[in-house]
Amino acid sequence: MRGSVIDLPVRGGKRADRDRIIIEPRGCVMQSRNPILDDLAKVASGALSVATGVKDEVEARLRQQFERVIDGMDLVTREELDVVKAMAAEARAENERLAKRLAAVEAALASTKPADKPTAKPAAKHPAKGTAKGAAKGPVKPGGGGTPQG
Repeated sequence: MRGSVIDLPVRGGKRADRDRIIIEPRGCVMQSRNPILDDLAKVASGALSVATGVKDEVEARLRQQFERVIDGMDLVTREELDVVKAMAAEARAENERLAKRLAAVEAALASTKPADKPTAKPAAKHPAKGTAKGAAKGPVKPGGGGTPQG
């Protein structure tokens, strides 16, 4: 089924196909062969392609800038991160295993301890600081080379 045809006012006394508007059954309006609209469509299409080219160029330059900044940050790679994660998991497991082992050793020590606690040995008497066996006692002369006053 063809849509309705609306005739535009006649220009210059002659009617042409480009002076008609066809209304499609779906409600779409379609202009048939209007050179001004065709030119505008070409200009818009060209502007759109230029805008797309500019957009692509801007994206490429931004991507280069981001890559340069990220390269300067000295970030780790995914593989390095995975290796470190594995090392951390292994260290965590080792820590848990050692904690269990320590608890078992402490429990064994607690069960083998005698009922009475051994007494601590008395501390050995040490000579006073600054004196040695056989050294003469007395004040030392200032600047006297460390010899006792006599």
